[in-house]
Amino acid sequence: MRKKVLLAPAVLLAALVWVSPALATNGDNLIAIGPIARSMGGVGIADPQDAISAVFANPAAMCFGIFCPSSSMDFAGTLFMPKVSTHISRPGQDISADSDSFVYAIPAIGISTRLSESAPKWRFGLAAYGVTGMGVNYKKTPLESATLMPGAPLVAGAYTEAQIMKFAPALAWQVTDDFSLGLALNVDYATLDLGSGGASGYGFGAQMGALWRPADNVSLGLTYTSPQSVTHSDVTDFDGDGKWDDLKLQAPQQVGFGAAMDLYGDKVLVEADVKWINWSSAEGYEDFDWNDQTVLGLGIQVKPAKGLAIRVGYNYAENPVSEHDNFNGVFGQTTLVGGKKVPTYYYETFRIVGFPAIVRQHVTCGVGYAFSDKFTLNLGYTHGFEETVTEKGVDMTGQPVTLSSTLTEDSVDFGLSWTF
Repeated sequence: MRKKVLLAPAVLLAALVWVSPALATNGDNLIAIGPIARSMGGVGIADPQDAISAVFANPAAMCFGIFCPSSSMDFAGTLFMPKVSTHISRPGQDISADSDSFVYAIPAIGISTRLSESAPKWRFGLAAYGVTGMGVNYKKTPLESATLMPGAPLVAGAYTEAQIMKFAPALAWQVTDDFSLGLALNVDYATLDLGSGGASGYGFGAQMGALWRPADNVSLGLTYTSPQSVTHSDVTDFDGDGKWDDLKLQAPQQVGFGAAMDLYGDKVLVEADVKWINWSSAEGYEDFDWNDQTVLGLGIQVKPAKGLAIRVGYNYAENPVSEHDNFNGVFGQTTLVGGKKVPTYYYETFRIVGFPAIVRQHVTCGVGYAFSDKFTLNLGYTHGFEETVTEKGVDMTGQPVTLSSTLTEDSVDFGLSWTF
């Protein structure tokens, strides 16, 4: 039997902080799926605690989850509640508006089951979940009726809504007693509404993972997710030529590394993840000048009594939205989006007003209670601290203009786990 490693939690966390000297946020993606992972700061690459997290974070981890060697099914949901406001200032105009509050109900379901009892050991997983919910709605606010000049709206992006659901069948192979590999196929269903009606489409990709347990109480995980593109047909008229244009948005490729350690007889779990998200090369996001991100998640789970688990976490990063101070938006200046020439001023208002995915810090907490060996209830809460993005430039009439948006986020998570 392999020995356990006895290291202080701070050593594990410090090692991952050293790996990631540049920190960043999660863009318009949720920090994790399911109440357990979300209440622990979005971690799960090395030691997910339910089937949903295993398929989402690292399919190779299905071979070593707490649900092994049994089968497990999870039902979960997230009520995601972003609060967005904007402020536009130019000579003779000073307009502030609060976006109508969206409450995104994001469901998730996952299952993990063994396919063989003897070597080689295989497990099958299946999950369906939402990964993105973002948008603004400034209809029936002063921003909707405000004009830059007669016949020209003050901003573009006064109404936006984007959502992505994933369907992911997964397979894991336990190569040895302490090493496994996993693969999940991703089928994406995405909807996008830019104020002219929703446009939906499908995308496809894959996620690969590996997990190594160098000691009984230590897990190390590595995962890669391929880029996944969805074309939204006839979603808006970017260049104003009277014809509907398409917009391709690509969920970016990601690389993630995680480490986890069980301490004090498995009563304490300390876990940390580092993820790199390649927004700058993702179609659509590249056009809107989003930056790559490195995301750090830290989580702790404590089991003070039989059946009870208490969880806390932290997730930190910079926002991916570049600030273009001193932009030139005078009439005739254009910027390419999907090969179409968009007036630069409206391009900038769409970036800042329409999709201000700028939250840097999240704090999380949650609780779980196992009513029996087969049935567990999990609850979680996540708060994203308020952030503001501001840029200054020149509008289409040659007047100075300041664009600003503020975002804060809250979410409530719940889930049921059944082991059989």
